[in-house]
Amino acid sequence: MTEKQADSVGVVETKTIRVVHADDTFKLTSGKPLSPIDVAYEIYGKLNSAGDNVMLICHALSGSAHAAGFSGPDDKKPGWWDIMVGPGKAIDTDKYYVICSNFLGGCSGTTGPSSINPRTEKPYNLEFPMITIADMVKVQKLLLDKLGIKQLLSVVGGSMGGMQVLQWAVDYPDFVKSAIVIASTSRLGPQAIAFDAVGRNAILADPKKGLATARMVGHITYLSKESMRGKFGRVLKSADKYSYDFSSEFSVETYLDYQGQSFIERFDANSYLYITKAMDYFDLERDYDSLQQAFAKTKSRFLIVSFTSDWLFTPAQSEEMVNALVAQRKPVSYCNIFSPYGHDAFLLEPQALGSLLGGFLSTTIAKPKFSRNSKVSSIKGVDRAKRLRVDYELIESLIEPDSRVLDIGCGDGQLLLNLQYDKNIDAEGIEVDQELVLQGVNNGLNIIHRDIERGLELYPDSSFDYAILSQTLQTLKNPHHVFAELLRVSRKVIVSFPNFAYWRCRAGLFFGGRAPRTKKLPFKWYDTPNIHFMSLKDFDDFCEEIGAKIEAKIPLISNRRSPVKFAPNIFAEQAVYLTSRKNG
Repeated sequence: MTEKQADSVGVVETKTIRVVHADDTFKLTSGKPLSPIDVAYEIYGKLNSAGDNVMLICHALSGSAHAAGFSGPDDKKPGWWDIMVGPGKAIDTDKYYVICSNFLGGCSGTTGPSSINPRTEKPYNLEFPMITIADMVKVQKLLLDKLGIKQLLSVVGGSMGGMQVLQWAVDYPDFVKSAIVIASTSRLGPQAIAFDAVGRNAILADPKKGLATARMVGHITYLSKESMRGKFGRVLKSADKYSYDFSSEFSVETYLDYQGQSFIERFDANSYLYITKAMDYFDLERDYDSLQQAFAKTKSRFLIVSFTSDWLFTPAQSEEMVNALVAQRKPVSYCNIFSPYGHDAFLLEPQALGSLLGGFLSTTIAKPKFSRNSKVSSIKGVDRAKRLRVDYELIESLIEPDSRVLDIGCGDGQLLLNLQYDKNIDAEGIEVDQELVLQGVNNGLNIIHRDIERGLELYPDSSFDYAILSQTLQTLKNPHHVFAELLRVSRKVIVSFPNFAYWRCRAGLFFGGRAPRTKKLPFKWYDTPNIHFMSLKDFDDFCEEIGAKIEAKIPLISNRRSPVKFAPNIFAEQAVYLTSRKNG
């Protein structure tokens, strides 16, 4: 066994099972029948006694059932997602029972255009009936039924695999506990459909050369401008001067030539035709009149992931799904991971993506149940957060038990963890920092990676009992807009902020002639996130301007819990306010 094999699930076997027999009838979305249907699949890990640790991996266009491990002892190349699947990895095969199958229409063991048509005893080729993503998912469900699987802890997939994940969550809401959608979309845009059409036309004109061309065009869409510039630039592959002919001279040309040629050797041209057409047909909004309606009956906990440089399935497309889920009050976390790798980043970002997946899965299979009778020591971070932030305790005191709470700029989610433990709240958070989003998701919270300055249009009016803006207001470019949105989406808004009129700030500026620095304002003038310098009186005026009613005002100094009573605008180091709409 090689070192790479030792770090994986080892040698695995791709098995094939018949899920639809020749005399059975399987009706496709198009209305046409198809039988028999065989499915190729691989399994990693062990099923636990409760049967609740099952994961299904859905692969992308050119993938297969071979997601992890090695096909034989001499195999040098592992499965297509071995970087994420295996012992101790993000999808930990020591914890989870992982299944990956080749989808319907594929060419890696599952029935598709290259399979034998029982009517003619020859390959189907273009006589194979048209298929959809929904058909693929139905066949996957038949496979799980054959394997005796009663529920899925999670379905996960990237790109086209993410489409299958969405279809799973919509079609089998009681079967899927969580859904992880990576670099995907609820429907292709016209640009992506156009690229598919170019590939299909090339194949129909010349199956072999056309498949290579289709792969080359497709591969361009998987990369990004940054990754292509960094990987290839304008470097000539094997010469210092131009040859002044039509040979492949630039490194990027020879790379695409290689990708096209190697694809011909392992993939079926007809499968490419059918799979890309199935992707084009996928449109949850069209099928259910709206994306919100598509998600209306889902019961899964969702994790949506996009990548900043992905121009094929853009972050905006992921946010569209997030917005629809939030509007339906479905549990969802979202992270837009910074990556230069474009669409292929879901195959190339094991650290950030792995951390996100690992944390989400571990808190899904054993999500902590918070109770006021629980021991604090069993809740990660609660003790530490209470000791560090006295304003957290005061914020908690203003919130009624069993409330629905949104924390803006929630950081790593420690305040929400406190509230879940102390008040049994229904918690959601918004955070702009990627690393803090990862921490929050790892703590089992529903966190959306978003810049609050863009607004809260994803939330309907009065979605929450409380919104929290803790030590964030002074960092916003447009506090009027943000605060008005908070008053719209919640009954009450709790705000805490440092007081720039605190006497030490005044003294530092007056006597020292330098920008003030205190325990609550530890930053130097050039690295501070604070762009507004406000006092308690300033905030009182601000509330009057925007029509907010101040229900409680708690001026504080240092970490003392008792409020400052005398001249708070001078002697308070920070303040906590409870506000609401004046019109109720």
